[in-house]
Amino acid sequence: MTGPPSDRDGTPILGRMTDRSVIVTSVGDYLRARALWCHPADAGLPTTGRRRVPGLRREEVAELAGLSTDYYVRLEQGRADRPSDEVLDALGRALRLGSAERAHLYDLARPPRRATATAAASERGDVLRSTLRQLVEGIPIIPAVIMNDRNDVLAWNRLAAALIADFPNLAPRERNMARRIFLDPDAREIHLDWVEAARTTVGILRMAAGRHPHDPELVHPAGELSLGSETFRKLWPSHHVHEKTHGPKRFRHPTVGDVTLNYETFQVAGAAHHLLAIYTAPPGSPAEQALNFLGSFTASQPTPPTRPRTGPKESRPEPTGATVRTRALEGGARHRGTPADRRRARAHPTRSGYP
Repeated sequence: MTGPPSDRDGTPILGRMTDRSVIVTSVGDYLRARALWCHPADAGLPTTGRRRVPGLRREEVAELAGLSTDYYVRLEQGRADRPSDEVLDALGRALRLGSAERAHLYDLARPPRRATATAAASERGDVLRSTLRQLVEGIPIIPAVIMNDRNDVLAWNRLAAALIADFPNLAPRERNMARRIFLDPDAREIHLDWVEAARTTVGILRMAAGRHPHDPELVHPAGELSLGSETFRKLWPSHHVHEKTHGPKRFRHPTVGDVTLNYETFQVAGAAHHLLAIYTAPPGSPAEQALNFLGSFTASQPTPPTRPRTGPKESRPEPTGATVRTRALEGGARHRGTPADRRRARAHPTRSGYP
């Protein structure tokens, strides 16, 4: 029988993941993790002889960065305060870090003061300008959402509700895309690139935790995911980081079948923690036809409100993305999915994916 997953010092991860000291990475933790990913040959170092650990040794990282081994050890152990830009840049080159990874290293090396960070966290929240909600709702032919850096969806349009998730009828907590990708049992069926989506999601959370180390709204969900998902527990110790920018997304929708879209993200001016994500399809592609098909059902319907329901007394808005799916099936719409998809659509019309 095997025990629970553990990190390199043998401490069980499952019992520690709700601890802020584990959720929030130190500079030393990150440097050690990245050194493990570097192959000596890629750095121009000889690979003869037996190596006790994979990756680069401490003295090798120090040599490649032009630092003394003593200083690098103190940096790893947290005994070197606020390393200079030159030192961080040298470490980034030595460890072959990409742009997102370098930014994460800087975030870890220059953490905000607790008082400043607490105030910033309270300002971030889920408050969204009404004009931004109107902007998203007014985008007619492509799915669009606004998310914060905690992976909460704050606003959406009709097509996003029809294709991605039934956002109007989800509680705010359930509109967190990290929770949906790891804790929703249907996510693997709907998200065709689920493995990559899971890895990307962990990287986004790591990036956000580095920027906002004192934000409990990041620490607590990460702890919940670690307890509820074995995949999350395996991915988190890798220290992979990812900055959401652009790329392909493949969905399996119960009405229109498999859809491949391209997403682009835009930082909202005046709200650096908010991202506008839009999903487009190549002209004339099956994906464009699928969006047009869904759009024909949503265009004539009232816009589902993007504000979260605050209590059980509020009536549920109609029609929603789930209603669109159901009506399309009942109307005999052309379906490019499998018979199993059609059965799932009738039994579970509110299934959702991950943007």
